[in-house]
Amino acid sequence: MALPRIISPPRLPSPLILSSQFRKTTVRAILQSKESATSLPSDASLVDFSNWLLSKGGMAPSVKPGPVPEGLGLIAQRDISRNEVVVEVPKKLWIDADTVASSEIGRLCGGLRPWVSISLFLLRERALGDASPWKPYLDVLPSSTDSTIFWSEEELSQIQGTQLLSTTIGVKEYVQSEFAKVEEEIILKSKNLFPGSITYDDFLWAFGILRSRSFSRLRGDNLALIPFADLINHNPDITSEDLAWEIKGKGLFGRDQIFALRAPLFVKSGEQVCIQYDLEKSNAELALDYGFIESNMNRETYTLTLEIAESDPFYGDKLDIVETNGLNETAYFDIVLGQTLTPQLLPYLRLVALGGTDAFLLESIFRNTIWGHLELPVSRENEEAICRVVRDACKNALSAYDTSVEEDERLMESGNLDSRMKIAVGIRAGEKRVLQQIDSIFRNRESELDGLEYYQERRLKDLGLVGDNGEIIFWES
Repeated sequence: MALPRIISPPRLPSPLILSSQFRKTTVRAILQSKESATSLPSDASLVDFSNWLLSKGGMAPSVKPGPVPEGLGLIAQRDISRNEVVVEVPKKLWIDADTVASSEIGRLCGGLRPWVSISLFLLRERALGDASPWKPYLDVLPSSTDSTIFWSEEELSQIQGTQLLSTTIGVKEYVQSEFAKVEEEIILKSKNLFPGSITYDDFLWAFGILRSRSFSRLRGDNLALIPFADLINHNPDITSEDLAWEIKGKGLFGRDQIFALRAPLFVKSGEQVCIQYDLEKSNAELALDYGFIESNMNRETYTLTLEIAESDPFYGDKLDIVETNGLNETAYFDIVLGQTLTPQLLPYLRLVALGGTDAFLLESIFRNTIWGHLELPVSRENEEAICRVVRDACKNALSAYDTSVEEDERLMESGNLDSRMKIAVGIRAGEKRVLQQIDSIFRNRESELDGLEYYQERRLKDLGLVGDNGEIIFWES
């Protein structure tokens, strides 16, 4: 029988694996640090930024930028009604692929991914200093955020064993590979267009700015930064993304595009205007993109990664079956705390484990119906195998963490954590809770193996060869 292979997140490279004594010292140092990820811009910079918006045709009559617990935000200057437009930003102030194309580096950026070309544009304009027409906007951008891509090695050691750590490492390696290419092909060959030096850390900063400040539907090929509007912060109490913003026409025949930001709720004068960033993101995604998490079990997820091994004697048949059902050789299943398993997980597991006397289901005669059979238990041997593999994977994953759920909960209750440590403790506690939930589901399934109905019993019933009490019916001539 082929056993399902569940891919676990890698551990940190050896320079980041700390002794337990050093980890405790690190935790204390992080607990005592109360500095924010970045300092706030001066009042003069904020005034210049507001005036810059107005001078370029933008509007923000009811809000102004100011300090808030998250850093900078939009503060109501009067009571604001629900669905009221609070900021309007004309297209000429957006930073997108069109902006780059019409700039001095536009001819160099053809064919680049939008985020790469916009990153180069941001870095060039920042290097120009006072000579850049975008200086008022650049002056209010943070030097970093609490996104895990900006964490130190000591801080990353606090998410040892988590899927967020492996994702963070993967993202940084991807950004580094993209930087190496544009450095060789564009930056070093066009030093006259890029004053000063641009490093990987600069490029990572630009990437982080784009991840944290782009609106949910303005990503990918439509990626754009919307100055001033992008000061809006997230509020987890807002449970809808609707009505938050729109792109509308203005001017003669509506030809001029305007980004209009709306207040999704009534806001009192002096309070902060917020929106819901993205209802679909997990806490790990929120931490990676924005640098915060929520105390919301629907955000706590763990991704089971399964694959069909090429060494499987039935590799070709199994691959054909999963592709016919919209899946691939490697499949990802997000398990959410407090929710049932995703419907396709069990059929995929049963298929990967299929072999031995159950392999007849892989024959072509069953090709159009096999997925339906896999939605129910195939055989005791098959069901026992998937339970064992999943439980072993959960056990291995849980052993990679340096703390228990109970230890993490005590840390959270202490209230003495800085913003990044709150993220670290919340992420690792959430992942462990989901892993314990998965283990519990399959432990309960193991205890029910003798009472489950398998393919052969169902088939005999369909043929009328099994009675209501499970007895075999013998027909006499």
